[in-house]
Amino acid sequence: MKRWTWMFVLVILIMMLSACNDDSEKDTSQDTEELKTLAVEFEVPEKASVGETVELKATVTYGDEIVNDADEVSFEYWLQENEDDSTTIEAINNEDGTYTAEVSFATDGVYEIYAHTTARDLHTMPKESITVGEGIAAGEEHQHEEGHEHSSHTEGFGMHFVQPEDVQVNEEINLTVHLEMDNEPLEEARVRYEIYQEDSETPDWVDTKESVSGEYSSSYSFEQEGVYTVVIHVQNNEGLHEHTEKQIEVNK
Repeated sequence: MKRWTWMFVLVILIMMLSACNDDSEKDTSQDTEELKTLAVEFEVPEKASVGETVELKATVTYGDEIVNDADEVSFEYWLQENEDDSTTIEAINNEDGTYTAEVSFATDGVYEIYAHTTARDLHTMPKESITVGEGIAAGEEHQHEEGHEHSSHTEGFGMHFVQPEDVQVNEEINLTVHLEMDNEPLEEARVRYEIYQEDSETPDWVDTKESVSGEYSSSYSFEQEGVYTVVIHVQNNEGLHEHTEKQIEVNK
């Protein structure tokens, strides 16, 4: 009788050890999956001549995996300190994990460039800069002397508002902004939209939710046609306080 009891206990112990090993393997697998990050190696020439065609190149990986099917890769560039007047072009997918585009710059200056990348339900937007020609746009020094005001951001901070297109009155749309700090998604920020028209007495304040890491969204519908100003307010517990303005045109 004792012999059968010990055999029964031994079988139970073996089953328990096996279950623990399975759980451990599952936990390890989950941890490995959670540790994967979307990474972009963004290559931009340091200098270029005015009118010279240069290549912008983004190499996208997810953990050790080459991403050859990104949902979006686009390059947004603007003359330094003039981010509101930016140009965005779609990258060509070379189907080997690299995404490229050719651009040229019409004037001297330092240009900032984002590589907006969305894949595996994540978004990242590394930024690089390129010096074109003499590096100072004509008239820029004069603007500074006259006290021309430029917008500025905390060093390392990046913001990309997904500009909605063809917006109709009373149509519910998503307002989405992507935030980064030092090329990493900025998490757990407090993001609000302040929305108004020029003749509005009081603005609408809209809270957002962080749907994925560094992405903040909220639904909204515009009740009248016309041009609306959307002020994006960003704060966090580290003392960050940034805001920027965007315009949205609403049609009947």
